Amino acid sequence: MTKITEKLLLEKGSPKTSRLEDIHSLNLSKLSLSCEDLPVSLMSRLASLERLDLSGNRLKEFPRAVSLPALKHLDLSDNQMEDVTSVERLSGVEELCMEDNLYVTVSDNYKMMVLLPLLRMHNGKDVTATANHLRYVYTDNLRSRIISLWERSFRPTQPLSKDKMAALEKDFVNTAKQQVKFGPSSVSDFTKWRVGIIATEFFKLQTQPKDQKKKSSEDPQNATPQNATPQKRKRAASPADTKQTPVKRALIPASPARQSPRKTGLKLTPQKNLQTSTPQKNLQTSTPQKTLQTSTPQKNLQTSTPQKTLQTSTPQKSLQTSKPSRDPSVRTVRQSKPEPVSLKPSKSPAKVLPTAAKMVFNQKPVCLKTHHVLQCHSKQDSPADLSTQLWACAFQPQSNDGSSRLVATCGGGSLCLIDCEVGVVMKKYKVPGEEFFALAWTSVLMCCGKATPAQPCSVLAAGGKRGVVKLIHPRNNIAYGEFRASRKALSVLRFNPNKGNFLYTGSYDNKIVLWDIGGLDNQYNYKVVQLMSLESSSTLLHLCVPPKAPLSHLLAGCDDGLHCFSNPVPATPTTRWRQTEVTFPAYEEEDAEHDYHTVDGLAFLSDDIVASKNHLLGRIYLWSWSQTLSKKSGSVRAVVLAELPWADTQVPYLALSTCPGRSYVVCGDDKGRVWTYHIRDLKDRSHTPKILEWPAPLRNGAAALDGPSINAVSTDPELRYLVALTDKNLVLVWKREEAS
Repeated sequence: MTKITEKLLLEKGSPKTSRLEDIHSLNLSKLSLSCEDLPVSLMSRLASLERLDLSGNRLKEFPRAVSLPALKHLDLSDNQMEDVTSVERLSGVEELCMEDNLYVTVSDNYKMMVLLPLLRMHNGKDVTATANHLRYVYTDNLRSRIISLWERSFRPTQPLSKDKMAALEKDFVNTAKQQVKFGPSSVSDFTKWRVGIIATEFFKLQTQPKDQKKKSSEDPQNATPQNATPQKRKRAASPADTKQTPVKRALIPASPARQSPRKTGLKLTPQKNLQTSTPQKNLQTSTPQKTLQTSTPQKNLQTSTPQKTLQTSTPQKSLQTSKPSRDPSVRTVRQSKPEPVSLKPSKSPAKVLPTAAKMVFNQKPVCLKTHHVLQCHSKQDSPADLSTQLWACAFQPQSNDGSSRLVATCGGGSLCLIDCEVGVVMKKYKVPGEEFFALAWTSVLMCCGKATPAQPCSVLAAGGKRGVVKLIHPRNNIAYGEFRASRKALSVLRFNPNKGNFLYTGSYDNKIVLWDIGGLDNQYNYKVVQLMSLESSSTLLHLCVPPKAPLSHLLAGCDDGLHCFSNPVPATPTTRWRQTEVTFPAYEEEDAEHDYHTVDGLAFLSDDIVASKNHLLGRIYLWSWSQTLSKKSGSVRAVVLAELPWADTQVPYLALSTCPGRSYVVCGDDKGRVWTYHIRDLKDRSHTPKILEWPAPLRNGAAALDGPSINAVSTDPELRYLVALTDKNLVLVWKREEAS
């Protein structure tokens, strides 16, 4: 046995340094070490340690008190490990080797996949799919069975004393371990262990005082467990935080991209329970209520130098096309008389400031009628699922004649491709353990052979809580690859319109990364290169590429405001990006209860006009991009051209959209309505919206559904179709009614 001293650690570590805090890699293999031989005080000083080799020792467990926040690779092979739960504090480990440990079972391996939320390589094998299944699908199944047991046999009917409560908890947890069965018997030990943890957490949640429940749900540090799905509908309520202008920091190198897995885990399933509606001409409104949850954004701004790392992929398996099907179990009903819509005159008058642009829009207004209502993202294709929230939709790039009727939608663990004309889901992609938040279309070049010139093909990118971007070629039914864009969930994806292979990703770690996804060959080989990385001061909600400056500017709508990143000309990924905050007149109206900094809607209406909104403001700003950014200071006031009246709501993240070809701005609200604005002339002070009321669809044997929140809206380039996504697992399609 070798005594571990500071001198020994410095000798065994690399790079060679005089400080333990600077060691990145440490080899302590074959020293006959036991757990007691690893001094906690010295090991905990290895704050930068990324790789640790403890193979060939006599460890029965890893020292529980040791914290190594930067550790990514851990080798514990050829030891005597018995208690694998001792690695729980090493939450950043991505690669783990546990071979040649006689007492480590399959159940132990499963425990480690749950305890280490970032683990992707285990004993040299990619376990991402298995680990995510255990963390989400398996866990959700166990939780539902535990809740059923509680409701059936253990929920107390009256307050209990402290002693009786402790006895009830012990009885409930033990009973759950014995009665809750799931999975093969070979992992029964893992199931009992996981059931014990979930049951204990559930019991404490159900029996704590109501005021503590409310406090814990509002506390952002306690609201979400480590492996939980990011909550999209949260909002910071501290004006003191959001009014600060983000401060730049020094350049920090971005993390290199990882090798793309050869299998994407993405599969296509036929549709059996799709539910569509027959077209109706009359609509009905309703008034649901929503509560608002809060969170506190953090403020730091960093930019990073580019890291060029290639990722390649071999051809992926083909996906079968689902058979078009209909099930008219969801239909629209006739409306007796629409409810009048009241606008707030004090906050929502249509305004035109003296700096209004001279642009005039001559397109004629369109008439939209309800065409289809679909329920296509249900968990396990259950028609009873009205809880899956849908988050993003986008139309496929238009064909040569300018038409586009295929729209992609995402929510839960699935993506759907819908033909808006016939109201049929043409393809559905499912990814177990994923929850999709964002998607985007693009067109890249595909080489079909030596003698054939490269042809453009439409590619769909999608991402969500796993931080992985899926790349799909829908026409050939192939999910040809994926790459990890972030360790946190992805909140937004955006392709550069002038450079179709440039993809911007925004994630919940407040980072914006630019990727080059390249083109394809006829074997679907591809490479992904990270070009640059920026850091925002809060959660990213929207990314927009200015049409006039597609390679040198980027607009980011965030929880704490609107920020513009600019790259000096000539623009290259290696140059430092400058950050500017865009402020609005409404900031002067803020008080303790109203924070107007959040930009939860952002889109370009033309080359120069931008539409943006804040959910508490009750109006949508139209402002000039060129006039606003003509100033060079660190914070600039938006040159507002007009203010459009919008809904009175406190529900955040109801995204707006624009149709530049028809001069339209569209935005949903929290009552199932879609507000449409035809911008004919910026000098016109009216800008009265035309509101598409909630169609109140009926389900077989059930009452009409109240109006939900419209999380996202999108139109095709010619506004032939308008698609809206709700937080109740419903997709609505409106179709333009041609003039007779």
